[in-house]
Amino acid sequence: MKKQWAILMVLTALSLHAHAQYVISSVDELQNLKSLPQEKVYLHHTGPIVFTGEYLHYAFYCFNAQNNRASNVSFVGYVALINQKGEYVLEQKVRLQKGKSQGDFFVNTDIPSGNYKLLGYTQWMKNNGMEQIFKDDLVIINPYQVDQSQLLSDNSEEASIHAEKMNRPIDSSVVQLKMERDVFGPRERVALSLKNYKARLGHGNYTLRVQKKDGMEVRPAANAISYANEYFNAKGALDKTVGDSLFLPEQRGELLYGKVTDGQGSPVSDAKMVVSVPGEEFLLKFTTTDNHGNFYTYLRKNYKLGRAIVQVAANAQDVEVSLGKVPNLDASQLTFNQFHIIPEYSEAIAQRSIHNQLENQFYSVKPDSILLGTPIDPFDGGMPETIKLDEFTRFRTFQETLVEVLNYAGYKNNPDGSDYIRIAQDFETYNEEANDFPAIVLFDGVYIPDHEKIKDFDAGKIQSISLVRDQFRMAGKDYQGMMAVKTIDGDFFENYAPTHGINVPIEKPMSKKNYFKQRYTTQQMGKRIPDYRRVLLWEPHVEVGESDLQFEFYTSDLTGEFEVVLDGFTSYGKPITVYKTIVVKNTSQ
Repeated sequence: MKKQWAILMVLTALSLHAHAQYVISSVDELQNLKSLPQEKVYLHHTGPIVFTGEYLHYAFYCFNAQNNRASNVSFVGYVALINQKGEYVLEQKVRLQKGKSQGDFFVNTDIPSGNYKLLGYTQWMKNNGMEQIFKDDLVIINPYQVDQSQLLSDNSEEASIHAEKMNRPIDSSVVQLKMERDVFGPRERVALSLKNYKARLGHGNYTLRVQKKDGMEVRPAANAISYANEYFNAKGALDKTVGDSLFLPEQRGELLYGKVTDGQGSPVSDAKMVVSVPGEEFLLKFTTTDNHGNFYTYLRKNYKLGRAIVQVAANAQDVEVSLGKVPNLDASQLTFNQFHIIPEYSEAIAQRSIHNQLENQFYSVKPDSILLGTPIDPFDGGMPETIKLDEFTRFRTFQETLVEVLNYAGYKNNPDGSDYIRIAQDFETYNEEANDFPAIVLFDGVYIPDHEKIKDFDAGKIQSISLVRDQFRMAGKDYQGMMAVKTIDGDFFENYAPTHGINVPIEKPMSKKNYFKQRYTTQQMGKRIPDYRRVLLWEPHVEVGESDLQFEFYTSDLTGEFEVVLDGFTSYGKPITVYKTIVVKNTSQ
């Protein structure tokens, strides 16, 4: 059986090069690109003030800028933190499903106090400049550093935000929040109902959050309504012309691209390249360089290991391989809100810092869990035959093991070059033509272009060998079968240095989490594990339909005012924001 593994294109109508910013060469190409809608992004987050030792959680919404519905253009979104120098402090990648995702980042003590910008975008959005990018102000307070000059001011009039600047637009006419009361004690259960009063008009996706109020005057974070107003005139189409360069849209997955050159630095065209993302659930991608020596491929499956090995599929020539990096936008012209610390905040800052230290000390009993995602089938539907070597007599080398243990695979003499491994065909018809094609061979997910170099590999390190006897065609070349060797330690990739390629780390998308939900039983109420949670409930994406939705959460040991927020968009793109306040106080008060 022959399998065709197609190389995916960004836009099927275009022959795009693999460098990060493609140059538009014709009117036809420009029109094809303009037919792809632009996007805009909204981030709901747990700012606007974050201390070191805390997590900032965010919910990612990506919209078609032409109709305000969830976008189906980009497969990947990005979140970045920018300091006042316009420098990228961090950038995270998230996978989008129907235009939505979620994530978080921990603010460690390396990040100084200051006013920051939180950005949300896709690569496709970057073509219309920083104006199109979602931007919101974020304040980070690092109480462990001596220098707090970024947040100090000699002008008392600048030290706070006037109340009129703090008004937040709301709309509770469609969906509302209901609770039996608004005063609770510490560690008490709270039941919360989400009611849709407008039937289909209320259907949509919303973020639900319960969080302690900061107690410091700061410009509030953007909400869905303020975002919709600010980005109402976002460009709906690509703002480019012939001869301009652009960022490629990541429609088919995460873009991985690079260049192949010869010893003189000249581009190598038509080079067959293979990209391995190693691990037990490995990814294998084949591609071919264009006339400029550029290659590109797309990673769509949820790989586990942030590493890629890129090499020429056959060692036919001496080449240099480099991996590209998409450039950041120029953030040097961003304007920042100027929040300042005043003496009245000192006690609140000290208390919050102590609470954070205690929470982090007991994090192991309140862990978040990583969602495993859909398992990867590295054999693409093929049914492998797996041989576990512990069930057989052990032989010294890999080659000896193939001869003595495997019935359908072995080395074949090649008078024109290196010997190669061939896997016997699984004939489906009596008249099927026989072939002499080499096998695809992988060690812990690493593609091996020269099979002769692994003849003497220590077989004592091998746990199992899996075979698929199908015929494959990749990047214009035929292969007979696939062999996946799994070592006992699973670390073959760590020391693998390709002769004509690179072994490099790549940025892995953020894994989705199930966030810890504190619950108290009668027996747990008396336990003295401190509970200083500021975020009592975090549901990044809640789908609202006809039925009422019920939620519960437990208050912590913190007292004071907490804000209950419902924020998001109907399926028609209408922004909805609802706020309620509850009070937590000790029963003795």
